[in-house]
Amino acid sequence: MKRVIETLLLLLMVPGFGWAEPSQSNWGNLKQVVPGQQIRIVLNDAKSYTGQFQSASDEGLVVSTGGTDQTFERQNVLRVSTKGASHRGRNALIGAGIGGGFGAAVGGASDPKQEVLPGGAVAAAALGVVFGATGAVVGAVIPTGRWHDVYRAR
Repeated sequence: MKRVIETLLLLLMVPGFGWAEPSQSNWGNLKQVVPGQQIRIVLNDAKSYTGQFQSASDEGLVVSTGGTDQTFERQNVLRVSTKGASHRGRNALIGAGIGGGFGAAVGGASDPKQEVLPGGAVAAAALGVVFGATGAVVGAVIPTGRWHDVYRAR
């Protein structure tokens, strides 16, 4: 039994064992990029360009930057990344829910004996709306849509 545990621990220390990821060093990955999709290219000299993907071939790729098509030779390309989908709407809803719940809890707890405002529900509802709106704004302005590498040269 001790040998089995030692073997399992050893396998867990081997990075990536059993979790095969698609190789990012495969130029063929650019076939999954849709024409018109926003991409970022980093060249070997560390210059980067952002634009709309047009096409890719074995020799290079074509990107529309600033209204003109620009061709990048494969041997000069260090990395190609695509921009992920934005989740601002989802984040705004999450922020509104968290803020509204927090505001309602604070409003309900602020006047437990209901001496100032008859019916503590009024304070809970008012603070729930205020904090919910604030949470929605905060959730909407949090940046989303990270860049994901499609190709990375070896």
